[in-house]
Amino acid sequence: MDSRYISDIAFTPSVKNRQEEMGSRVAYQNMAEKRDWQTKITEQLRFFISKRDSFYMASANADGQPYIQHRGGPKGFLKVLDDQHLAFADFSGNRQYISVGNFDENNKVHLFLIDYPNRKRIKIWGEASIITNESNLMEQFIDKDYDVPIERIIKIKITAWDINCPQHIQQRYTIEEIKPYIDKLKNE
Repeated sequence: MDSRYISDIAFTPSVKNRQEEMGSRVAYQNMAEKRDWQTKITEQLRFFISKRDSFYMASANADGQPYIQHRGGPKGFLKVLDDQHLAFADFSGNRQYISVGNFDENNKVHLFLIDYPNRKRIKIWGEASIITNESNLMEQFIDKDYDVPIERIIKIKITAWDINCPQHIQQRYTIEEIKPYIDKLKNE
């Protein structure tokens, strides 16, 4: 039997059985032994997060019914608080409260961050908590250039994270990223 690795958060016994069946288990076992996933925020991860203006967040209710949601804001709206915690302002939106309600029953969360131009993605597993009454923390998320009301802060304690392969990521660029090149062409 395998010893406990951080990557076991995703590679459960049934996943390992499927990997064995499909022929990839040895490779993932070797990966875990040589370079298992991480639990602390490194400078590399901190930098990657600071450049993101969106991410995808998965939650599940008590029955295990999954839900995924896109979260967006100004670059850096997902903030690193320390070497094991992230947080972001939960802005007023469509008022469905599915993720927040899910966290009331099941605080497990998964973030998926993608850098489309550089074809990089990071997966983060964690535990979410909802913060509504810590004014010092909430003040850190006020952005005078982004005039949308903050309803709460969602704080995430990282359980594990990993860099995922670039395979199948189609390069995409924001207007902000391509505007200098367009301007240069116009000037020529």
